Amino acid sequence: MKTRTLKLLSLSAIFAFALQSCSIEIREDSDSPTSQSGTTIVGNELSGSGTLSGTITKDLLIKEGNYNLVGLVKIADGVKLTIEPGATFTASTTTTSGLIFLKGSKAALDGTASKPIVFTTADKIPGGWCGITVYGDAPILANGGGTTATSEDGLNQIYGGSDIGSNSGIFRYIRVEYGGKKIGDGSSEFNGLTFYAVGAGTILENIVSYKGTDDGVEFFGGTVSAKNFISYGNFDDSFDWQDGWYGQDNSNWFAYQTGTGNFGMEIESSNNASANAPKVVGITLIRAAGTNPEVAGSTEISAIQFKKHGSGKFSNVYIEGYKNTGGKSAYPIVIQDSPTDVSQVLGGKVTVSPIRTVNSDNDLAWYYVGFTSTAPKTISQTATVTKVSIPGGNWSTVNGLDLTTL
Repeated sequence: MKTRTLKLLSLSAIFAFALQSCSIEIREDSDSPTSQSGTTIVGNELSGSGTLSGTITKDLLIKEGNYNLVGLVKIADGVKLTIEPGATFTASTTTTSGLIFLKGSKAALDGTASKPIVFTTADKIPGGWCGITVYGDAPILANGGGTTATSEDGLNQIYGGSDIGSNSGIFRYIRVEYGGKKIGDGSSEFNGLTFYAVGAGTILENIVSYKGTDDGVEFFGGTVSAKNFISYGNFDDSFDWQDGWYGQDNSNWFAYQTGTGNFGMEIESSNNASANAPKVVGITLIRAAGTNPEVAGSTEISAIQFKKHGSGKFSNVYIEGYKNTGGKSAYPIVIQDSPTDVSQVLGGKVTVSPIRTVNSDNDLAWYYVGFTSTAPKTISQTATVTKVSIPGGNWSTVNGLDLTTL
């Protein structure tokens, strides 16, 4: 037990102390809701300002206001983090910072269209922090068919389990800006948002991932679904998944690639032919003129790529601006290997229809890399397919630009 220093204070002194800045450390016993690093939490809440850091070991309410986020803030197993609409967090870029929901924790990040919950940086440079990462215990299919795996972000967290409907909480009306930090030698990376084995009981709605240096969002297995998801200006892929992710209730995904960007969607199932196919209704992928891949001369400039038994059933797909670049050819749909074609495409686990391509090259046939399909597919254009329609507002507006209007 630590010494409870507050016992020696008068009631008036305690009241005065409670009004002080949230950056002052309180030293009390282990039952107090302080983080391990000493973030002050008065009465189980942060009220309007302060710094969030360390591991949060007791339920915490963060009120509307402006906060700093310093280091890897981890929400412990069994702990619920509630953030009110209108809270804004500025992440430190001088240290490795991020918001990490460990397996068994719960989020109540429930903003509104007019008062979103925003995570950003002061210098507004892509890749400044690690974004939001959530670990869960929903099913996965890792390489070799494993039902659990170790996270690839350098934190060595075990993810995966058997609870299809597991609930990691609510993430609604949230904007994550300038994430995707590369750490160490660059082999360990974070995305704007990363969901490891997150279950179908979790709510992901009206989310923006803005100008990160890795993927806009990546799913590592799990069963969670996302609605009204915007990926803007992310350097790697706008949407990415592996480990047999199979969310079934996804809708209205919008990606706008500008400046630097690889695939609009990169899809794989970690070499598991038995992986189930996720479903998305309403996908818009737009590549602005002059957008280049991360690596000069790369072929990663197409709209949708399937590899390693990747699968997906997509309807109402609108693709615009995927043009040949740097001497390489761009395509609406790419199949990277014959096993994916045989087990997933010909097996009925890959559909992209109806589809419309606008101002894009090579837009009449699927492209097969290094092999000939026994039943090559062609693209039948559907003129009535249009961009997804997502109601905008403060939640989707960055630097005066409402991303839903692009």
